[in-house]
Amino acid sequence: MIENQTYSLKELTLYFLKLGTIGFGGPVALVGYMYKDLVENRKWISEEEYKQGLALAQLAPGPLAAQLGIYLGFVHYRILGATLVGFAFVLPSFIMVVLLGVVYQLYGGLSWIQAMFYGVGAAVIGIIALSSYKLTLKSIGRFSLDSFKSKWLLWLFFLFAVLITYITEQEQILLFIAAGLLYMVIKAPASWWKRKIVNSLFLFPFAFYNYESTRLTEIAVFFAKAGAFVFGSGLAIVPFLHSGVVTEKNWLTEQQFLDSVAVAMITPGPVVITVGFIGYLAAGFLGALTAALATFLPCYFFTIALAPYFKKIADNKSVKAFVDGITAAVVGALAGSVIVIAKRNIIDVPTIMIAVSVIFSLLYIKKIREPHIIIIAAVLGIIIKTAGI
Repeated sequence: MIENQTYSLKELTLYFLKLGTIGFGGPVALVGYMYKDLVENRKWISEEEYKQGLALAQLAPGPLAAQLGIYLGFVHYRILGATLVGFAFVLPSFIMVVLLGVVYQLYGGLSWIQAMFYGVGAAVIGIIALSSYKLTLKSIGRFSLDSFKSKWLLWLFFLFAVLITYITEQEQILLFIAAGLLYMVIKAPASWWKRKIVNSLFLFPFAFYNYESTRLTEIAVFFAKAGAFVFGSGLAIVPFLHSGVVTEKNWLTEQQFLDSVAVAMITPGPVVITVGFIGYLAAGFLGALTAALATFLPCYFFTIALAPYFKKIADNKSVKAFVDGITAAVVGALAGSVIVIAKRNIIDVPTIMIAVSVIFSLLYIKKIREPHIIIIAAVLGIIIKTAGI
């Protein structure tokens, strides 16, 4: 713990408990709140500390906002601070999604609930599609000839991931690792590069795939894998979750999956908390708890392990190249999953109009946010189904 800091661990924990309770808007909004509140207004965290935390959150796998919060807890209160902040930030939204899961299971079969989620599902597709577009711009570059020429290999990874995800309808962990390793070898090969390291990295994911398990253990392994290989926005986890819980394991139906993403949109805190809702539908409260812990623990361990050495890591060109390669493939997988989900759920003119309207609304109406969109779409769904359109 650093002396002379102007806040207590209790104050910091309560701040993140409040942010997790009322912080809407997704990862970009949440990291913005942290900067405004902790750096500008309260001056608990320095500008330099915040920037280092944001850089670490972007480089390491895991949900962006949760990682940044864990890092800021680590800055002055080390492991205890990181642990309490991470727990406080995630707990409120976890409780909310579990309660919504209970309501959903009890009343999800009612016609008006189905009508509501008819509109919500189309809206979610619009939100994910726009998120995919923005992540592509941020992670790779604009859709321009100059960008295609200067970053042709990243664009190749992106397009290949789109194609593979669309064809297989499954998450391809090995593809992501291969993209990261290949880009690192070409752009900035590390001095420690040896065949045995490459082999160990490629064999690592097979431990997840070949594991015989009970339902809860299977949930733990699956969500830990998802949490360990997701970079950037919380919505980047969508292709992992969709292919796993819908296509491969059949824990959820297509509609239940879209409803799960929608629930994450209307609750505060990190978007990735949708895993709690999915876990609840798959295996009750213990399933929700297992899914949430398994998803967030990798980013927690990555953060506290890398934080003390981050200055050296941040300047390592090989690490940056590896992350760039993985990110391009992950964003491509997100785009591919949007196509897969859309072709199954954009089924008529009303759903097309809702999805397109959502995209244009988020692009051109500055004050509108995802929770507003979800509520409006739910009302529209009820109106459309009631009117028999």
